[in-house]
Amino acid sequence: MIISNIQFIKYLFISSLLLANIMAAKIVTIGGLIMPAAVVLYPLTFLFTDVVSEIEGKRHAHTLVIMGFCMSLFMVIILSVGGVLPPASFWEHQDAYTVILGSTPRIVFASMIAYLVSQNHDVWAFHWWKRRTAGRHLWIRNNLSTMTSQLIDSVLFIGIAFAGVYPVKTIAGMILGQYIVKVVIAVLDTPFCYALVRLYGKDRKQEQGT
Repeated sequence: MIISNIQFIKYLFISSLLLANIMAAKIVTIGGLIMPAAVVLYPLTFLFTDVVSEIEGKRHAHTLVIMGFCMSLFMVIILSVGGVLPPASFWEHQDAYTVILGSTPRIVFASMIAYLVSQNHDVWAFHWWKRRTAGRHLWIRNNLSTMTSQLIDSVLFIGIAFAGVYPVKTIAGMILGQYIVKVVIAVLDTPFCYALVRLYGKDRKQEQGT
């Protein structure tokens, strides 16, 4: 079965990453905090890289991060091509397409830089904590690596994307709002990290034994 293979986690990672990039076009308010809608999905990508790191190791996790970057870049190119294609005379939604699916170069640049730095840091930090805890306490490396990496992601993305556009106080509030939600999600996804590692780690051992 396809869902019994660790590749399924990698598919979820890529899908979540691409969908989060699209969802980021919508700005939402959660508990009085203003942030992109992607904040409810993007944190899960860190969960998936942690699972891959735990089961397959650092090299495979880094490869997955680079693959995600390439797929995101491909998506941006394809959506941009779709945006410049001449719309049919009766189709009245070109502006909506541009607003939702077309990103400014600065936003794209900020997203790509934040993604590369934070995700690669997450993989590094996960294995750093794994060595420090002698391979015990998965919850420690899962949470501490993710929380630090998501802070890096929030600071880089908001800072690069909106510096000079909004006042420093507004930018700081956006960073804080995103980070609070990301930390909550990181804590809540810990049981799922254990469950996925147990499920796919067992499957991995069975594959290696055959």
